[in-house]
Amino acid sequence: MAKKSKFPHTYVIIFYLILFSAFLTWVLPGGRFERTVVEVNGSQREIIASDSFTYTESQPQTWQVFSAFFDGFVDKADIIVFILMIGGAFWIMNHSKAIDVGILSFLSKARRLENNKSVRKLGVDNIIVTLIILLFSIFGATFGMSEETIAFVIIFVPLAISMGYDSITGLFMCYVAASLGFAGALLNPFTIGIAQGLSDLPLFSGIEYRFFCWIIINVVGIAYILRYMKRIKKDPSRSPVYEEDAYWRSRQEEAGDKVDFTTPVSAWISWIFITGVFTWSAFALTYTKLTVGNASVEWPVFPVLAVVFAIGGFFSLRKSAHFFILHMLSFTILMLIVGVMGYGWYVMEIATLFMALGIFSGISMNYSPNTITKLFLEGVKDIMGAALVVGLAGGIIIILNNGQIIDTLLHNISGAMADMGKIATVGTMYIMQTAINIFIPSGSAKAALTMPIMSQFSDLIGLSRQATVMAFQFGDGFTNMITPTSGVLIGALGVAKIPFNKWVKWVTPLMIILVILGFLLLIPTVTMQLNGF
Repeated sequence: MAKKSKFPHTYVIIFYLILFSAFLTWVLPGGRFERTVVEVNGSQREIIASDSFTYTESQPQTWQVFSAFFDGFVDKADIIVFILMIGGAFWIMNHSKAIDVGILSFLSKARRLENNKSVRKLGVDNIIVTLIILLFSIFGATFGMSEETIAFVIIFVPLAISMGYDSITGLFMCYVAASLGFAGALLNPFTIGIAQGLSDLPLFSGIEYRFFCWIIINVVGIAYILRYMKRIKKDPSRSPVYEEDAYWRSRQEEAGDKVDFTTPVSAWISWIFITGVFTWSAFALTYTKLTVGNASVEWPVFPVLAVVFAIGGFFSLRKSAHFFILHMLSFTILMLIVGVMGYGWYVMEIATLFMALGIFSGISMNYSPNTITKLFLEGVKDIMGAALVVGLAGGIIIILNNGQIIDTLLHNISGAMADMGKIATVGTMYIMQTAINIFIPSGSAKAALTMPIMSQFSDLIGLSRQATVMAFQFGDGFTNMITPTSGVLIGALGVAKIPFNKWVKWVTPLMIILVILGFLLLIPTVTMQLNGF
């Protein structure tokens, strides 16, 4: 009997892509655009100068395919360190069994809703998953949540497993949901804000039609996952990651072990200390300016947080340290939102926030410093594979940049759109942005590189600049969920223990649906009179 061939490991697939990228540097000529720095919405952005493309001497990549891992690791260092710190912090929390206690408590209360006839008809699980997806989709659409979802994978994958589903369902609830919102991009400052600023359009104009698109995209995404969940609920072994989920199922079984609900003195000390920090912040930062899109409001965020944390922490400690850790987790999430919307936090600040959560979780369980350190290192070891693959994937971009062929690709693709009708042109722009997303997964970087060219080209053929922005929006958003050069995708898959090849096989039908849907939603932008277009 012939031995069944095995699909290549994720590392092998990405290395093949590095080799292919190096091959392109041998067959495509080098080229570059001149770049200028402009101010967009208060930030300095480097953009391409129009009609400035020139061919340059090619830079074929050879031995660099082996150094790409090192260079990719350096380039993606912030994401890699973020993953390692999150993994270590959550391992401390996992050892305390606080998350397990929270999941079991949540599911117990959720099951009580089945007594309601209407809820039972819709399905409690369907309602829970839908609400979580909509929440993260809103985060993605308003303030561009992306890297932050990696921290939530560790929460929602165990939740999905406990509900009788799989790690794909858990990943969908946070990462894919935020990606759907990212594609809908109602007020996303990193994509729509920059793209419209570079196109000289009023900031966040045309939001009415984008809101309609956001609803349609989420309806399709939610319907897709609910249909999948129904199949997995009937037979969990039909999950493509059933074998990989043995890791999460074993942890779920461990969660069933007896939990000692106690509240050590050290937990009370943690509560007093953190309450003191919030109290100090309430006086030092009485009002916080929260910004969503081009709207902002000043709220007394820290005074409110200080009072709620103190009261909630007191009552949670009376139950057990486990519930106090869950209380700290909820405030960590709130602080993440406040930090991103009010203070421009990115991965460094967020990683530090979760690091503090992990340390205070260990202190609250009365772990010794050595025990906390040991648990942290175990978490780092467990998540190391996800961190390493992010660095390897980053090597693809390094090869393409060093080979100086990214600008060549931009020039050739944009030149191919001449002499087309409006629908064909906006569709070609959409395909182009989708293809470029493989090589430039950063939405803000892609906007800065492509919108100066695309917006001016749209003027020449009488196409609305807003339609061009929509083509960029959809082209940037959907394929983030499948491109191997996305450090966030690779990191999220690594945390969820989902092999890249199995994810691609599962998500490809959804990608086809969304890409076609994106094209259909672009047609009204050139055939109808829409507000802002």
